[in-house]
Amino acid sequence: MQTRRKRTSQRNAAPPADAGEPHVGITLRKLRKQKQMSLQNLAQESGVSMGMISQVERGIANPSMRLITALRRALNISMQELFGETRSETPESGEAAFVRRRAQRPILDLGMLHKELLTPTDHQHLQIMILRLAPGGTSGGRALSYPAKKGGLVLSGKVTLSVGDVASELETGDSFVFDSNQPHSLRNTSDAPTEILWIIGAVQFDRYL
Repeated sequence: MQTRRKRTSQRNAAPPADAGEPHVGITLRKLRKQKQMSLQNLAQESGVSMGMISQVERGIANPSMRLITALRRALNISMQELFGETRSETPESGEAAFVRRRAQRPILDLGMLHKELLTPTDHQHLQIMILRLAPGGTSGGRALSYPAKKGGLVLSGKVTLSVGDVASELETGDSFVFDSNQPHSLRNTSDAPTEILWIIGAVQFDRYL
């Protein structure tokens, strides 16, 4: 992996990616076909309509975090695969497997929300990202709940984090941890961009059986 890769959408983009760069829909369509799933099958498994999946795959609609999570779980793919990486990818010659260089961070562009992956390729059980929310940007309503621990730090700006029925306005320097088994969402209600260090840690499923 030599250069930073961007997954871009075509509507409500903020700020626009380089022309000709592939959007997240291309990756989703490729993974869906690799799994030999039809649009109808994916719609049934994810609860997302065929029309919406088709629009996302063609770059017509920007998917929310909730929609992306639903499709990712239905396809049974890792976060790295969603960013366009595979476990077969190896570090550059002489590079430590536990390191990801700044210039090698893939970016997932969801319009008003950008995700930049910091975790090296083979680290599936701990995900570290930088989230960037444009003014007025949102994660797209309450995210799907699933067993995991999430935490983070507001690097700049302000954001409203809602977990369950509780909402809290966070500012630069504020940190948080919560159980993502609870519905949750992010919203930037300020007039400036917000940048958040976002961490997802896997949780043993037997805790929830």
